[in-house]
Amino acid sequence: MATFTAISTLEGDAEFDVYMARPTGTPKAAIVVIQEIFGVNEGIRRKCDSWAKAGYLALSPDLFWREKPHVELDADVPEDFQAAIGHMQKLNQDQGIRDIEATIKAARAELGEGGKVGLVGYCLGGRLAFMSACRTDGDAFVGYYGVGIDGLLGEQHAIGKPVLLHIPTADGFVPPEVQQKMHEGLKDNRHVTLHDYEGLDHGFAAEMGNRRNEEAAQLADRRTADFFAANL
Repeated sequence: MATFTAISTLEGDAEFDVYMARPTGTPKAAIVVIQEIFGVNEGIRRKCDSWAKAGYLALSPDLFWREKPHVELDADVPEDFQAAIGHMQKLNQDQGIRDIEATIKAARAELGEGGKVGLVGYCLGGRLAFMSACRTDGDAFVGYYGVGIDGLLGEQHAIGKPVLLHIPTADGFVPPEVQQKMHEGLKDNRHVTLHDYEGLDHGFAAEMGNRRNEEAAQLADRRTADFFAANL
């Protein structure tokens, strides 16, 4: 069963929607799926549905809700891509992390005492997954082609739980010198593992559309599934 459900902000002064997909039977844990710049679109919802089929409670918060609720855009449509850039630029990412934290809290309320919560994010969500590893009490964190992580390396001392990052080496939004800075900056952090995907571009693990590379997407997703199985 999957549906949009309203949850409260941490402050309790407003509500926003999360897409929630429930497994059959008792969830083994929860996974928060953090959107790309295209909103909680069909691709993100499919990822939630796949986690639910694997036995997890999956939740994806609508992070653009303060500016425009229920944004749903297609990466392959140029007009949608430009609109998505605009939404990303308007997002207060610090506030977005608080909404992710509220989603973690809601997930734990659903799971009951002792329930663990993992986070996985894509593009903007990959950056927010890394920020969440530094700023929230989630139990495991995965970022796919996260942008701007090099600017967050000063926060890595706060990471206390496992982090996995998937990095396509030909990412048009993360130049080689930035990737090198990430590798150098994180190589001594025992909590962080990085996987490179040679010759691949941003969005290679998108659930649908022209960006997807089937072989690499399956490899990255298998690594993610194993990572969550080991840490949740």
